[in-house]
Amino acid sequence: MAATDSTDLAHRLLSRLKLRHLSLLLQIDRLGSLTKVAEYMATSQPAVTQALAEAEQVFGAPLFLRSSRGMTATDQGRIVLLRARAMLQDLELLSLDLQAHAAGRQAHLRLGVVPMVSGKLISSAIRDTRPQDQAVSVSVQEGLTEELLAQLLDHSLDCVVARISPGLNMKGVRHDALYLQHPRLIAGRELAGRLGRRRLDWTHLQDLDWIMGPRGTPMRRQVVDLFLKAGLLEPVPIVETASPKLIGELIANNPRAVSVVPTEIAEELVRVSGVAIVPYSFEWALSPVALFTREQGPHRPVDLLFGQALKRLCTDKTVPLERGAFFY
Repeated sequence: MAATDSTDLAHRLLSRLKLRHLSLLLQIDRLGSLTKVAEYMATSQPAVTQALAEAEQVFGAPLFLRSSRGMTATDQGRIVLLRARAMLQDLELLSLDLQAHAAGRQAHLRLGVVPMVSGKLISSAIRDTRPQDQAVSVSVQEGLTEELLAQLLDHSLDCVVARISPGLNMKGVRHDALYLQHPRLIAGRELAGRLGRRRLDWTHLQDLDWIMGPRGTPMRRQVVDLFLKAGLLEPVPIVETASPKLIGELIANNPRAVSVVPTEIAEELVRVSGVAIVPYSFEWALSPVALFTREQGPHRPVDLLFGQALKRLCTDKTVPLERGAFFY
């Protein structure tokens, strides 16, 4: 695009583009039909058609292709949708920041966290995040790494604490490795006592009631690998879940149930769910937990301070990042 064309487009965006245009484009992408968008927005289809025409005139190109199967974004439309989603999310964050300020807080932080990260670590980092010596308000979203990174990129989240893993799409994000996690086998107290009095026997463990993470997650792949290295097929889990709280409850209520979780999660479950840690030693090579942020800003003081607090807390952890595999 020539410099003059770029200047003209920037002028049109600043002078003619309205937030309602961005909201409309996202609804068209979500619903795929102008009729459905009109019903959702409680307006007429001609009004929606006119608003779309206005938006396309501002951008100087068609943003959607019309077919019998509905509305599909063009290449330029997908670019616009990505930025539109981020802009509206930033507007929501502005609203949350203002609400936080009105309540005597400095800002609002939207944080994504994978389930197998210590709640104590996250709560301590939040406690230590005090821009201008004022507390912040925080909303925490739990989910799998890929889901959380998608929300980070569309500005639904400000930062994410998740696990680095091979094949993870890192485009548009940066990461700072924080620490590696130790593995622990957990079970009910009676079963843990019996297992702790005998040598590690994967054939015996295979016959127990396993609780595992969802397929494809790093934790699940690691547990499967432990059985494969012992020359065994993975056990069929009785429950698949990434929720530490649910894992604790399931083990506490099933005398045959076992699971492998990181040490800090195991210790929390010992305190709150009455489970016990089996003192076994086995090989582990789980990728490190990391702090993910967007490569491009905005990076607010509250985002930077949370990252600094988290890194400071993780420097006390005993597992060095440079080691790839280790034993317990």
